[in-house]
Amino acid sequence: MEAIPLQTRTLYAELLDRLRARQASRGLKDLPGSFIDKTVKGRRYIYFQHSEPGGRTRQTYVGPFGERLAALLHRHRDERTDALREAAADERLCAQIRAGGTAAPDGATARVLGAFADAGVFAADAVLVGTHAFAALGTALGWRWDREAARTLDIDLASVQLAVENAPRANLPDALARLEMGFLPVPALDPRSPETSFKVRGDALRVDLVAPLVGRPHTKPVYIPALGAHAAPLPFLDYLIAEAMEAAVPSGSGILVRIPQPARFAVHKLIVAVERPRAEHAKAAKDLRQAAALAAVLDSEGLRGDVSLAVESFVSKGRGWAGRFRSGLARLAKAHPEAARHFEAGA
Repeated sequence: MEAIPLQTRTLYAELLDRLRARQASRGLKDLPGSFIDKTVKGRRYIYFQHSEPGGRTRQTYVGPFGERLAALLHRHRDERTDALREAAADERLCAQIRAGGTAAPDGATARVLGAFADAGVFAADAVLVGTHAFAALGTALGWRWDREAARTLDIDLASVQLAVENAPRANLPDALARLEMGFLPVPALDPRSPETSFKVRGDALRVDLVAPLVGRPHTKPVYIPALGAHAAPLPFLDYLIAEAMEAAVPSGSGILVRIPQPARFAVHKLIVAVERPRAEHAKAAKDLRQAAALAAVLDSEGLRGDVSLAVESFVSKGRGWAGRFRSGLARLAKAHPEAARHFEAGA
Protein backbone atom coordinates (compact mmCIF):
# COMPACT_ATOMS: atom_id res chain seq x y z
CA MET A 1 0.00 0.00 0.00
CA GLU A 2 1.07 3.57 -0.63
CA ALA A 3 0.08 7.00 0.65
CA ILE A 4 -1.75 9.29 -1.77
CA PRO A 5 -0.16 12.77 -2.26
CA LEU A 6 -1.53 15.59 -0.10
CA GLN A 7 -2.73 17.51 -3.16
CA THR A 8 -4.87 14.55 -4.24
CA ARG A 9 -6.26 14.17 -0.71
CA THR A 10 -7.30 17.83 -0.86
CA LEU A 11 -9.01 17.30 -4.20
CA TYR A 12 -10.85 14.31 -2.75
CA ALA A 13 -12.12 16.41 0.17
CA GLU A 14 -13.36 19.00 -2.31
CA LEU A 15 -15.17 16.33 -4.36
CA LEU A 16 -16.85 14.95 -1.24
CA ASP A 17 -18.08 18.44 -0.29
CA ARG A 18 -19.39 19.03 -3.82
CA LEU A 19 -21.22 15.69 -3.88
CA ARG A 20 -22.84 16.42 -0.51
CA ALA A 21 -23.97 19.80 -1.79
CA ARG A 22 -25.31 18.21 -4.96
CA GLN A 23 -27.25 15.67 -2.91
CA ALA A 24 -28.70 18.38 -0.67
CA SER A 25 -29.87 20.44 -3.66
CA ARG A 26 -31.49 17.64 -5.65
CA GLY A 27 -34.68 18.83 -7.26
CA LEU A 28 -36.29 19.61 -10.60
CA LYS A 29 -33.02 19.38 -12.55
CA ASP A 30 -32.49 15.80 -11.39
CA LEU A 31 -35.74 14.36 -12.74
CA PRO A 32 -34.79 11.38 -14.96
CA GLY A 33 -36.58 12.51 -18.12
CA SER A 34 -37.70 15.57 -20.05
CA PHE A 35 -40.74 17.75 -20.61
CA ILE A 36 -42.47 17.56 -23.99
CA ASP A 37 -45.53 19.31 -25.35
CA LYS A 38 -48.41 18.15 -27.50
CA THR A 39 -51.00 20.16 -29.37
CA VAL A 40 -54.53 18.75 -29.22
CA LYS A 41 -57.35 20.60 -30.98
CA GLY A 42 -55.32 23.77 -31.06
CA ARG A 43 -54.40 23.67 -27.37
CA ARG A 44 -50.91 23.02 -26.03
CA TYR A 45 -50.41 20.44 -23.26
CA ILE A 46 -47.26 19.50 -21.30
CA TYR A 47 -46.17 15.93 -20.52
CA PHE A 48 -43.16 14.53 -18.70
CA GLN A 49 -41.46 11.71 -20.59
CA HIS A 50 -39.19 9.12 -18.98
CA SER A 51 -38.03 5.53 -19.44
CA GLU A 52 -39.30 2.71 -17.25
CA PRO A 53 -37.38 -0.48 -16.39
CA GLY A 54 -37.13 -2.59 -19.52
CA GLY A 55 -36.80 0.41 -21.83
CA ARG A 56 -40.47 1.30 -22.15
CA THR A 57 -41.12 5.03 -22.57
CA ARG A 58 -43.84 6.55 -20.43
CA GLN A 59 -45.47 9.97 -20.64
CA THR A 60 -47.13 11.55 -17.62
CA TYR A 61 -49.61 14.37 -18.09
CA VAL A 62 -48.58 17.60 -16.32
CA GLY A 63 -51.19 20.10 -17.47
CA PRO A 64 -52.20 22.68 -20.10
CA PHE A 65 -49.48 25.11 -21.08
CA GLY A 66 -49.79 28.44 -19.32
CA GLU A 67 -47.85 31.04 -17.42
CA ARG A 68 -47.07 28.82 -14.42
CA LEU A 69 -45.94 25.86 -16.55
CA ALA A 70 -43.89 28.16 -18.77
CA ALA A 71 -42.02 29.35 -15.66
CA LEU A 72 -41.52 25.72 -14.57
CA LEU A 73 -40.09 24.72 -17.95
CA HIS A 74 -37.82 27.77 -17.97
CA ARG A 75 -36.52 26.94 -14.48
CA HIS A 76 -35.99 23.30 -15.46
CA ARG A 77 -33.97 24.34 -18.51
CA ASP A 78 -31.80 26.78 -16.53
CA GLU A 79 -31.20 24.35 -13.66
CA ARG A 80 -30.36 21.53 -16.06
CA THR A 81 -27.84 23.78 -17.82
CA ASP A 82 -26.21 24.67 -14.50
CA ALA A 83 -26.20 21.01 -13.48
CA LEU A 84 -24.43 19.98 -16.69
CA ARG A 85 -21.82 22.67 -16.12
CA GLU A 86 -21.24 21.47 -12.54
CA ALA A 87 -21.09 17.85 -13.69
CA ALA A 88 -18.38 18.73 -16.23
CA ALA A 89 -16.35 20.41 -13.48
CA ASP A 90 -16.80 17.37 -11.23
CA GLU A 91 -15.72 15.02 -14.03
CA ARG A 92 -12.49 17.00 -14.35
CA LEU A 93 -12.03 16.85 -10.57
CA CYS A 94 -12.52 13.07 -10.57
CA ALA A 95 -9.99 12.71 -13.39
CA GLN A 96 -7.46 14.71 -11.36
CA ILE A 97 -8.07 12.51 -8.31
CA ARG A 98 -7.59 9.32 -10.33
CA ALA A 99 -4.43 10.76 -11.90
CA GLY A 100 -3.17 11.33 -8.35
CA GLY A 101 -3.16 7.60 -7.75
CA THR A 102 -6.53 6.82 -6.18
CA ALA A 103 -8.47 3.68 -6.97
CA ALA A 104 -11.69 3.72 -8.97
CA PRO A 105 -14.04 0.84 -9.83
CA ASP A 106 -14.30 -0.55 -13.33
CA GLY A 107 -16.82 1.02 -15.70
CA ALA A 108 -19.59 -1.55 -15.15
CA THR A 109 -19.35 -1.32 -11.36
CA ALA A 110 -19.31 2.48 -11.51
CA ARG A 111 -22.49 2.43 -13.60
CA VAL A 112 -24.25 0.30 -11.00
CA LEU A 113 -23.10 2.43 -8.06
CA GLY A 114 -24.12 5.58 -9.93
CA ALA A 115 -27.56 4.13 -10.65
CA PHE A 116 -27.99 3.27 -6.98
CA ALA A 117 -27.00 6.78 -5.94
CA ASP A 118 -29.38 8.37 -8.49
CA ALA A 119 -32.22 6.08 -7.37
CA GLY A 120 -31.74 7.08 -3.72
CA VAL A 121 -30.47 3.67 -2.58
CA PHE A 122 -27.75 5.17 -0.38
CA ALA A 123 -30.06 7.96 0.76
CA ALA A 124 -32.38 5.16 1.96
CA ASP A 125 -29.60 4.08 4.36
CA ALA A 126 -28.05 1.30 2.28
CA VAL A 127 -24.34 0.83 2.99
CA LEU A 128 -21.72 -0.40 0.54
CA VAL A 129 -19.82 -3.24 2.22
CA GLY A 130 -17.29 -5.83 1.08
CA THR A 131 -14.22 -5.16 -1.05
CA HIS A 132 -15.67 -2.15 -2.89
CA ALA A 133 -16.16 -0.51 0.51
CA PHE A 134 -12.56 -1.40 1.37
CA ALA A 135 -11.37 0.34 -1.81
CA ALA A 136 -13.47 3.42 -1.00
CA LEU A 137 -12.09 3.45 2.55
CA GLY A 138 -8.55 3.55 1.20
CA THR A 139 -9.33 6.61 -0.91
CA ALA A 140 -11.14 8.31 1.97
CA LEU A 141 -8.14 7.73 4.25
CA GLY A 142 -5.66 8.87 1.60
CA TRP A 143 -4.09 5.52 0.74
CA ARG A 144 -3.90 3.22 -2.27
CA TRP A 145 -4.19 -0.50 -1.53
CA ASP A 146 -2.35 -3.34 -3.18
CA ARG A 147 -4.34 -4.41 -6.22
CA GLU A 148 -4.90 -7.97 -4.99
CA ALA A 149 -6.50 -6.84 -1.71
CA ALA A 150 -9.02 -4.61 -3.50
CA ARG A 151 -10.03 -6.84 -6.42
CA THR A 152 -13.63 -8.06 -6.73
CA LEU A 153 -16.58 -8.27 -9.12
CA ASP A 154 -19.23 -8.46 -6.39
CA ILE A 155 -21.13 -5.40 -5.19
CA ASP A 156 -22.32 -5.99 -1.64
CA LEU A 157 -25.02 -3.77 -0.12
CA ALA A 158 -26.23 -3.87 3.46
CA SER A 159 -29.38 -2.36 4.89
CA VAL A 160 -31.55 -2.62 7.97
CA GLN A 161 -35.05 -4.14 7.66
CA LEU A 162 -36.91 -1.20 9.16
CA ALA A 163 -40.29 0.06 7.95
CA VAL A 164 -40.06 3.63 9.22
CA GLU A 165 -42.86 5.97 8.27
CA ASN A 166 -41.77 8.83 5.95
CA ALA A 167 -38.24 7.36 5.65
CA PRO A 168 -36.45 7.72 2.27
CA ARG A 169 -37.25 4.86 -0.10
CA ALA A 170 -35.75 3.49 -3.28
CA ASN A 171 -36.34 0.48 -5.53
CA LEU A 172 -33.17 -1.51 -6.04
CA PRO A 173 -34.54 -3.99 -8.64
CA ASP A 174 -35.91 -1.11 -10.74
CA ALA A 175 -32.59 0.73 -10.57
CA LEU A 176 -30.83 -2.37 -11.93
CA ALA A 177 -33.46 -2.88 -14.65
CA ARG A 178 -33.08 0.71 -15.88
CA LEU A 179 -29.40 0.08 -16.51
CA GLU A 180 -30.31 -2.48 -19.20
CA MET A 181 -27.11 -4.40 -18.42
CA GLY A 182 -28.85 -7.77 -18.24
CA PHE A 183 -29.19 -8.09 -14.46
CA LEU A 184 -31.35 -11.04 -13.47
CA PRO A 185 -32.34 -12.32 -10.02
CA VAL A 186 -30.24 -15.27 -8.88
CA PRO A 187 -32.62 -18.10 -7.84
CA ALA A 188 -32.27 -19.17 -4.21
CA LEU A 189 -31.42 -22.77 -3.32
CA ASP A 190 -34.91 -23.06 -1.85
CA PRO A 191 -37.33 -22.24 -4.71
CA ARG A 192 -39.81 -20.93 -2.15
CA SER A 193 -37.37 -18.23 -0.99
CA PRO A 194 -37.14 -14.81 -2.64
CA GLU A 195 -33.92 -13.81 -4.41
CA THR A 196 -31.31 -11.71 -2.59
CA SER A 197 -28.78 -11.46 -5.43
CA PHE A 198 -28.74 -10.15 -8.99
CA LYS A 199 -26.25 -11.15 -11.68
CA VAL A 200 -25.50 -10.00 -15.21
CA ARG A 201 -26.27 -12.72 -17.73
CA GLY A 202 -23.01 -14.19 -19.05
CA ASP A 203 -20.84 -11.98 -16.80
CA ALA A 204 -19.28 -12.20 -13.33
CA LEU A 205 -20.73 -8.87 -12.16
CA ARG A 206 -23.08 -9.50 -9.25
CA VAL A 207 -25.04 -7.52 -6.62
CA ASP A 208 -25.69 -9.15 -3.24
CA LEU A 209 -28.05 -7.60 -0.69
CA VAL A 210 -27.51 -8.45 2.98
CA ALA A 211 -29.09 -7.41 6.27
CA PRO A 212 -28.26 -7.84 9.97
CA LEU A 213 -29.36 -11.13 11.49
CA VAL A 214 -32.06 -10.54 14.10
CA GLY A 215 -32.89 -13.22 16.69
CA ARG A 216 -31.83 -16.84 16.40
CA PRO A 217 -29.56 -17.90 13.49
CA HIS A 218 -31.49 -18.49 10.27
CA THR A 219 -31.03 -18.16 6.52
CA LYS A 220 -34.54 -16.99 5.56
CA PRO A 221 -34.34 -13.81 3.43
CA VAL A 222 -35.73 -10.68 5.05
CA TYR A 223 -37.61 -7.91 3.26
CA ILE A 224 -36.07 -4.43 3.18
CA PRO A 225 -38.98 -1.99 2.72
CA ALA A 226 -36.70 0.97 1.99
CA LEU A 227 -35.17 -0.84 -1.01
CA GLY A 228 -38.10 -2.91 -2.26
CA ALA A 229 -36.01 -6.09 -2.17
CA HIS A 230 -35.05 -9.04 0.02
CA ALA A 231 -31.69 -9.54 1.73
CA ALA A 232 -29.74 -12.46 3.17
CA PRO A 233 -29.37 -12.21 6.98
CA LEU A 234 -25.79 -12.14 8.27
CA PRO A 235 -24.49 -12.13 11.87
CA PHE A 236 -22.40 -9.20 13.15
CA LEU A 237 -23.55 -6.98 10.28
CA ASP A 238 -25.34 -4.59 12.62
CA TYR A 239 -21.97 -3.87 14.23
CA LEU A 240 -20.34 -3.24 10.85
CA ILE A 241 -22.84 -0.73 9.48
CA ALA A 242 -23.39 1.21 12.70
CA GLU A 243 -21.91 4.72 12.36
CA ALA A 244 -21.64 4.38 8.55
CA MET A 245 -20.13 7.40 6.81
CA GLU A 246 -20.32 9.10 3.41
CA ALA A 247 -17.55 8.67 0.85
CA ALA A 248 -16.86 9.77 -2.71
CA VAL A 249 -16.16 7.37 -5.57
CA PRO A 250 -14.10 9.29 -8.20
CA SER A 251 -15.82 7.85 -11.28
CA GLY A 252 -17.68 9.91 -13.88
CA SER A 253 -18.75 13.12 -12.15
CA GLY A 254 -18.44 11.45 -8.74
CA ILE A 255 -20.70 9.08 -6.79
CA LEU A 256 -21.74 9.68 -3.19
CA VAL A 257 -21.96 6.38 -1.31
CA ARG A 258 -22.16 5.23 2.32
CA ILE A 259 -19.49 2.90 3.69
CA PRO A 260 -18.66 1.44 7.12
CA GLN A 261 -16.52 3.29 9.63
CA PRO A 262 -12.92 2.11 8.89
CA ALA A 263 -12.02 0.75 12.35
CA ARG A 264 -15.26 -1.24 12.56
CA PHE A 265 -14.59 -2.58 9.06
CA ALA A 266 -11.16 -3.81 10.20
CA VAL A 267 -12.51 -5.53 13.32
CA HIS A 268 -15.39 -7.08 11.36
CA LYS A 269 -12.92 -8.55 8.86
CA LEU A 270 -11.18 -10.42 11.70
CA ILE A 271 -14.50 -11.96 12.68
CA VAL A 272 -15.50 -12.83 9.11
CA ALA A 273 -12.15 -14.58 8.57
CA VAL A 274 -12.87 -16.85 11.54
CA GLU A 275 -16.50 -17.52 10.60
CA ARG A 276 -15.80 -18.60 7.02
CA PRO A 277 -15.87 -22.35 6.27
CA ARG A 278 -12.63 -24.16 5.36
CA ALA A 279 -13.61 -24.15 1.69
CA GLU A 280 -13.28 -20.33 1.68
CA HIS A 281 -9.66 -20.27 2.83
CA ALA A 282 -8.63 -17.81 0.09
CA LYS A 283 -11.41 -15.39 1.07
CA ALA A 284 -10.44 -15.65 4.73
CA ALA A 285 -6.84 -14.81 3.84
CA LYS A 286 -8.11 -11.77 1.94
CA ASP A 287 -10.18 -10.71 4.97
CA LEU A 288 -7.04 -10.77 7.11
CA ARG A 289 -5.03 -8.78 4.55
CA GLN A 290 -7.70 -6.10 4.50
CA ALA A 291 -7.91 -5.96 8.31
CA ALA A 292 -4.13 -5.68 8.57
CA ALA A 293 -3.90 -2.95 5.92
CA LEU A 294 -6.67 -0.84 7.46
CA ALA A 295 -5.28 -1.12 10.98
CA ALA A 296 -1.80 -0.12 9.79
CA VAL A 297 -3.13 2.90 7.93
CA LEU A 298 -5.26 4.04 10.87
CA ASP A 299 -2.17 3.79 13.06
CA SER A 300 -0.05 5.85 10.63
CA GLU A 301 -2.80 8.46 10.39
CA GLY A 302 -2.87 8.87 14.17
CA LEU A 303 -6.21 7.06 14.47
CA ARG A 304 -5.18 4.02 16.50
CA GLY A 305 -7.66 5.12 19.17
CA ASP A 306 -10.46 4.48 16.66
CA VAL A 307 -9.36 0.84 16.47
CA SER A 308 -9.32 0.56 20.27
CA LEU A 309 -12.85 1.96 20.51
CA ALA A 310 -14.06 -0.36 17.74
CA VAL A 311 -12.57 -3.39 19.51
CA GLU A 312 -14.05 -2.35 22.87
CA SER A 313 -17.47 -1.90 21.27
CA PHE A 314 -17.31 -5.40 19.76
CA VAL A 315 -16.04 -7.37 22.76
CA SER A 316 -18.45 -5.58 25.13
CA LYS A 317 -21.39 -7.28 23.41
CA GLY A 318 -20.83 -10.58 25.22
CA ARG A 319 -18.58 -13.53 25.89
CA GLY A 320 -19.22 -15.11 22.50
CA TRP A 321 -18.32 -11.90 20.68
CA ALA A 322 -15.13 -11.49 22.72
CA GLY A 323 -14.15 -15.09 22.01
CA ARG A 324 -14.57 -14.63 18.28
CA PHE A 325 -12.45 -11.49 18.37
CA ARG A 326 -9.64 -13.31 20.21
CA SER A 327 -9.79 -16.10 17.62
CA GLY A 328 -9.60 -13.56 14.79
CA LEU A 329 -6.71 -11.76 16.45
CA ALA A 330 -4.82 -15.04 16.90
CA ARG A 331 -5.29 -15.89 13.24
CA LEU A 332 -4.13 -12.41 12.22
CA ALA A 333 -1.03 -12.76 14.44
CA LYS A 334 -0.05 -15.90 12.49
CA ALA A 335 -0.66 -14.39 9.04
CA HIS A 336 0.45 -10.80 9.70
CA PRO A 337 2.37 -10.65 13.02
CA GLU A 338 3.18 -6.95 12.69
CA ALA A 339 -0.49 -6.03 12.29
CA ALA A 340 -1.85 -7.74 15.43
CA ARG A 341 -0.44 -5.08 17.76
CA HIS A 342 -2.77 -2.47 16.24
CA PHE A 343 -5.77 -4.33 17.70
CA GLU A 344 -4.39 -5.37 21.08
CA ALA A 345 -4.96 -2.12 22.99
CA GLY A 346 -8.73 -2.50 22.91
CA ALA A 347 -8.82 -6.26 23.46
